[in-house]
Amino acid sequence: MTKEIKTEILINARPESIWEILTAFDQYPNWNPFIKSISGDQTVGTKLVVRVEPPEAKGMTFRPRVLAFEPNKEFRWIGHLLFSGLFDGEHKFELIDHGNGTTTFIQSENFKGILVSLFAKQLDNNTKRGFMEMNVKLKARAERS
Repeated sequence: MTKEIKTEILINARPESIWEILTAFDQYPNWNPFIKSISGDQTVGTKLVVRVEPPEAKGMTFRPRVLAFEPNKEFRWIGHLLFSGLFDGEHKFELIDHGNGTTTFIQSENFKGILVSLFAKQLDNNTKRGFMEMNVKLKARAERS
């Protein structure tokens, strides 16, 4: 089973400003209502420690591996519940530069594994809401800078 959640928001800021916020992991607790913390090296192939707390759902801490880290464009990781194939999530932040001082921020996650169907309702509700809440806070923070 596979499932994708995808959200996007137009931000009145350049990609560099948004990227600076996204990669300042130590500041996440100050503004991010969904991803409460990220620690670790952003180098491709390394592992991060990520804490997510979707609205009205139990939070979880996991250790995803960085798949892509392209400044001002894309940050992507993959995490697994217990082991690969059970419940895997490939999370992606993408910045689309419109060349006019605005940027579309896309946050998405592709889920795969035998347990995805058990979590589908929570993903559609709580997790997607968490994405949208984070997007709104990121926009506000970037536009304030």
